[in-house]
Amino acid sequence: MKKPRILVNLFHPDIKKSRGNIKLINSISDIKGITIRDIYALYPDFKIDVKKEQEILVNHDLLVFQHPFYWYSCPSMFKEWQDRVLEQGFAFPPGVGDALKGKHWLSVITTGGAQEAYRSGGFNNYSMSELLKPFQQTANLCGLKWLPPFIIHGVLPPGIVGYKIISDPEIIELAKDYRKFIEDYQM
Repeated sequence: MKKPRILVNLFHPDIKKSRGNIKLINSISDIKGITIRDIYALYPDFKIDVKKEQEILVNHDLLVFQHPFYWYSCPSMFKEWQDRVLEQGFAFPPGVGDALKGKHWLSVITTGGAQEAYRSGGFNNYSMSELLKPFQQTANLCGLKWLPPFIIHGVLPPGIVGYKIISDPEIIELAKDYRKFIEDYQM
């Protein structure tokens, strides 16, 4: 049986200053048989090569979208990428744009706020499940199978008053869980 092909599209505008995403991406960077792409580094001018991106998507089975959670959404490059790459006739509508049908979508997300901030009555008023519905519906429209997201909360820099922030060793332990998921998916 052929191993599933895994694509990790990293959307972070300044990965070198990241606490969480850098540890996550480093934890999987040596796994053989996966494709990791830093989209901000590839397209610093935001001029996305749509056909190339579509070709890469078609050639993979698990599509991982890794990014920080900005303003209850994603960094601007990810939104631009979605708007351009997941175009009509390629990714939707069903029966016409079926290029991604049956593949899997995994969101890998870091947040600044603590997990308990993302619930009804919490600081952010809504659960992550509710806030991620636009991504889930995008996956649904494109015929992708939505996988439960991998989320690490509390990755703001240490010293921010009023926020529950996790330690670097805690992030590294969670990054091991991410690596295990990717390795298990390959089997």
